[in-house]
Amino acid sequence: MIGACLSALVSHWRRNPIQLFAYLAGLALATALWSGVQAINAEARASYDNAAVTLGEGRFDQLLPRQGNRIAQDLYITLRRAGWLVSPVIEGQIDGLRLVGVDPVTAPGGLGGVQPQRLLTPGADAAQRVFVNPQTAQKVQDGLPVTIDTGIAPGIGIADIARAQELLGRNDLSRLIVLPDQPVGRPDLSTIAPELRLQPAQQGADIGQLTDSFHLNLTAFGLLSFAVGLFIVHSTIGLAFEQRRGMIRTLRSLGVPLRLLVKVIAFEMMTLAAIGAALGVIAGYLIAAFLLPDVAATLRGLYGAEISGTLNIRAEWWLSGLLIALLGTAAALTGRIWQISHMPLLASVRPRAWVMASAARFRLQTQVAAGLLVAALGLALFGTGLIAGFALLACLLIGAALALPLVVSLVLSLCERRARAPLWQWFWADTRQQLPGLSLALMALLLAVSANIGVSTMVSSFRLTFIGFLDQRLAPELFVQLETAEESAALLSYLDQQSIEVLPLMSVQTRITGRPTELYSLRVGPTYRENWVFLDAIERPWDAVEQGQGVVVNEQLARRAGLWVGDDVEIDAELTLPIAAVVGDYGNPNGQVVITQALFEKLQPSMVPLRFGIRSADPAALRQQLTTQLGIAAHAITDQAAIKALSMQVFERTFTVTAALNALTLLVAGFAILMSLLTLADLRVPQLAPVWALGMTRRRLGWLEVLRAVALAALVFLCAVPLGLELAWVLLSVINVDAFGWKLPMYLFPMEYLSLGSYALCAAVLAALWPALRLMRKPPSDLLKVFANER
Repeated sequence: MIGACLSALVSHWRRNPIQLFAYLAGLALATALWSGVQAINAEARASYDNAAVTLGEGRFDQLLPRQGNRIAQDLYITLRRAGWLVSPVIEGQIDGLRLVGVDPVTAPGGLGGVQPQRLLTPGADAAQRVFVNPQTAQKVQDGLPVTIDTGIAPGIGIADIARAQELLGRNDLSRLIVLPDQPVGRPDLSTIAPELRLQPAQQGADIGQLTDSFHLNLTAFGLLSFAVGLFIVHSTIGLAFEQRRGMIRTLRSLGVPLRLLVKVIAFEMMTLAAIGAALGVIAGYLIAAFLLPDVAATLRGLYGAEISGTLNIRAEWWLSGLLIALLGTAAALTGRIWQISHMPLLASVRPRAWVMASAARFRLQTQVAAGLLVAALGLALFGTGLIAGFALLACLLIGAALALPLVVSLVLSLCERRARAPLWQWFWADTRQQLPGLSLALMALLLAVSANIGVSTMVSSFRLTFIGFLDQRLAPELFVQLETAEESAALLSYLDQQSIEVLPLMSVQTRITGRPTELYSLRVGPTYRENWVFLDAIERPWDAVEQGQGVVVNEQLARRAGLWVGDDVEIDAELTLPIAAVVGDYGNPNGQVVITQALFEKLQPSMVPLRFGIRSADPAALRQQLTTQLGIAAHAITDQAAIKALSMQVFERTFTVTAALNALTLLVAGFAILMSLLTLADLRVPQLAPVWALGMTRRRLGWLEVLRAVALAALVFLCAVPLGLELAWVLLSVINVDAFGWKLPMYLFPMEYLSLGSYALCAAVLAALWPALRLMRKPPSDLLKVFANER
């Protein structure tokens, strides 16, 4: 009996191959986008973990220079003789490779990702080798002997410290690792090495934490894309059950137990779901491989994080793809099986019974939509934190999508009442009758278009704000980075003689309000007074800063610490100052505090400025003078235009992945409409045959089908605009604040929205053309068969 039931059910797919394709393709697309995003996230996090092991960052206390990035080797010897158990590390760039040299004798186990004994392996060239992963090995120069080690993070090479110093042409160190077990009675650091500072373990910025918000955004888009694809699956399952009403009635009438029939249907649908999900995982791997280079460039530009450019097949992402696809299918299947289980034996063959069941589901859907929208309102008013922000986003999008059929139904009813000609009254009534079969595809289109509107608004608002921010921060025409205090003194003397405005820049990592913060020194002058725009400030904030009676903090620190203008900030154990102004600091995930140069020099008397901003009406001529007269290297001088171009390049690459996911989501939504219209085409023949018999030509009926799709798409677009703007507001004012610590102003871009609307209409037209052409070419005999059983 089981075999006969299964054969009867499978015969439906043989007669409806397009519907089978829609089911498998919808699930494959949904799984592909989700698993592709998860594959990218998994690869990035694996790279972060490898980097943490390779560099030892965050696991051990470290000694770092208070100024610059170099430690004299003699200082390391002094510390060892004084009883400090430290291990030297040197870092530098060589042909695009981040070379890290460690001491295999003193390094803690596992530092560098290579066990110390491997660096001490006997052999003539043992100390000359550089350990890299397979991907990095393909990029290093031919003359550099390398050894493959898969545990090394991408873009990093590990070598013996002597070999690293030789390759880098240096005889100093970058940092010192403080070993866990230190002897009792060692001298204080300030007495033997005051030029060093101790950075406790985990105090530095964890790259995984900095990038969490980026990956959470990717995951949100993956879920959105999965939801759009799952709508196709849900719609296809519903139409398949609609077409198999008679088969189900017949099987039950022949004596097939309801329990057995439910089990066979569940087995059939879940087997097909497993096939579709497997295809989706394969497609997800291809999508991830295509997008991974842009993701790597984004993370490198924003956070300095190197991730592997080679995608590995990890169980965590392909298993999650299969699992979420099967669970999504099971959720879509449950409602239809429940209908079969609770309807009388012969009721399922009557269309009115299914209409009544659909009406009950429609009422439940409307109630759920209302509940989600109320929850979204509550989260917007009272929710805090990143998770609450994304919950608000989910409630808003899903609630609006579920409410869409009600809105469309009300509009179609209004159009039907306003229509005067019989043809148009039928057109609007028939469109409303199709709504249950098309509702899921329309929801998918709503989500796709609103997501595009929301994200394009966010990106364009960010672009305008970011350009203004760069113009504000990059007011000096030239920026100079020096190496020694002697060069600094010579530059300051020369510029003072030439009466050129110079802006010395000094900073130090510290902890303020319990958070890692950069403390900056500025020489208050016309440049800052004229160019900096504050989010909020007291009257004459720069006067307060110049007099040492106030500080400027960036928005990130102010929001995370719950402080604002007028509140006191403890800069040092003996220095507490009020906040004179809060400044926007877009693109920076860390907190910053700005104080006057005089105060900074009291707190850090040993530091001298090595970075300078220089104002000049002729930057090219000044640059030439600095290189020829002072001997400053050309690469140490950067002009404003170069910095701005680099910053904008990083910015543009940041949203490449988001734009690609938006485009894929819109394509999936168009595919959902196509599959829904194709599967509805055969079901609509009984509704169209009477209109054809009354004199309407098949060609005109086909064009009316296209017009119907355009009208529905236009109505969805009108609903998507306010939803997309609400989405943009959540992204800019809620998600961005919780994830990055800054709030962006929101700008409107009507031309971009019209462009997206045209794309949505084009997708609807293209989706409707195939079913319309099939209708135009349908033989009259097929239409006449509708009347064969009329009495």
